[in-house]
Amino acid sequence: MHGLASSKIPVTILTGYLGAGKTTLLNRIVTERHQQKMAIIMNEFGEVGIDNQLVVNSEEEMIEMNNGCICCKVRGDLIKILRSLVFSIEQGKVRFDRVLIETTGLADPAPVAQTFFMDRELSEKFEVDSIVTVVDCRHVSRHLDDKDEAQEQIAFADVVVMNKLDLLKRDELLPLEKRVSGINPTAKILYAENCKLDLNEVLGIKSFELNHKLDLHPHLLEEYHHHHHHDDKISSVSFVEERPLDRSKLNRWMSYLIQEKGEDLLRYKGILYVDGVEERVVFQGLHMLFAGKPDRKWREEEVKRSQLVFIGKNLDKKELKRQFRACLA
Repeated sequence: MHGLASSKIPVTILTGYLGAGKTTLLNRIVTERHQQKMAIIMNEFGEVGIDNQLVVNSEEEMIEMNNGCICCKVRGDLIKILRSLVFSIEQGKVRFDRVLIETTGLADPAPVAQTFFMDRELSEKFEVDSIVTVVDCRHVSRHLDDKDEAQEQIAFADVVVMNKLDLLKRDELLPLEKRVSGINPTAKILYAENCKLDLNEVLGIKSFELNHKLDLHPHLLEEYHHHHHHDDKISSVSFVEERPLDRSKLNRWMSYLIQEKGEDLLRYKGILYVDGVEERVVFQGLHMLFAGKPDRKWREEEVKRSQLVFIGKNLDKKELKRQFRACLA
């Protein structure tokens, strides 16, 4: 089957446990594959969408699904979106060379792939090209110990991108390689820093082998109820605020969160409206790693506002809200 041309639109499913670098890889695909027209479907765990604002400016069709995991309660929304794309294509309104689905960091990719085999209309128009899982080399070991989602994403991948290699000590790589290969011995493993890699290794490779996936999930082609339960200790907290933030207060708060709550913060990210700063301030972090910097200048037509999302364990929403409001200018 690999050598046969297909008129179906290829679908790349991009997964990776929280903070692995999926959005960074997505940015590279958008910028380096600019000759291709893509529909990009992004799924976020929290109510406030941040990742779509972290993707570089492009002419791609960006579709966002919030407040739920794509493999759970919003999977029906995915089917509706894909069917609407099919309708638009048949009406001659749009043309796509590829569909990219970026799942939330808590998603099991199996039910997402199942969508393209269980729905006849979708199976006639789309084909799963590859499932690419991005791994955070620095932090993945602790997640593999107690998080089924991290193992599921690696097990179901066609390509595993070992990202953030520069943050790994030399003697830590071999044990991690053995562990990843033990979970999925057939996946192609790529190594990257900041997701810099040859995109021909992840796109258009026709690496999705249904028979192999059926070995992992024998009931993949059956209509079944998906029982994927996230750890009920994991939750998300979102804030949206149009009043500016005080830079000094914000810095002190972030320092406190990283030092005192870093182990419980699986992922945090946002766009900040800081008093006296002409640019949007973008920040991303996981556990004790944090990076923030000015982005582009606020556009005249857009509303200046701060949008933050925290995903973590045992989050005290009321206390976080109080601390955040204390940062107002």
